[in-house]
Amino acid sequence: MKLQLGKKLIIASLSATIALSGGLTALPTQTEAAISNAAFANKANKIIDLADNYMGRPYKLGAKTGNTSSFDCSSLVQFVYQKNGIKLARGARGQYENGKPIKRSQLKRGDLVFFSTTATLKYSKNSIKRIGHVGIYAGNNKVLHTFGKGGVKYSNMGSGWWDKHYVTAVRVIK
Repeated sequence: MKLQLGKKLIIASLSATIALSGGLTALPTQTEAAISNAAFANKANKIIDLADNYMGRPYKLGAKTGNTSSFDCSSLVQFVYQKNGIKLARGARGQYENGKPIKRSQLKRGDLVFFSTTATLKYSKNSIKRIGHVGIYAGNNKVLHTFGKGGVKYSNMGSGWWDKHYVTAVRVIK
């Protein structure tokens, strides 16, 4: 009788251990995802907050890297990401190469968005739209960037020129 009771206790203990260990392995995955999402959002907010400090700073094509008295699109992006520990190439096309391509429907604050600066959008199915401009996706269909009059600013990429000239996006925050 004692032997059978001992076996039952061992089986019950093993079953409980297996059940608990199986349940516990799912928890870190969910927790890691939550921490990862929070860390991503925190990094994106820091990047956008820093860029906000340069709102209205003049646009200058070919602005020197590290110069904060004026920016072009890629120097602004490179500067604010570098100040947040993310090294990016100089130039919009180079910055595209630094990230993981994502669909427009997957955009998160802090992703890089790219636009074509060509005068016409008559592309064949097999052609690739040429990247000529980069900005930071700021959420709610807004892009934080610099170009032309007004310098560093937000633009609505949900309609008009920005919507029509949207090419692609990449994620560089890990």
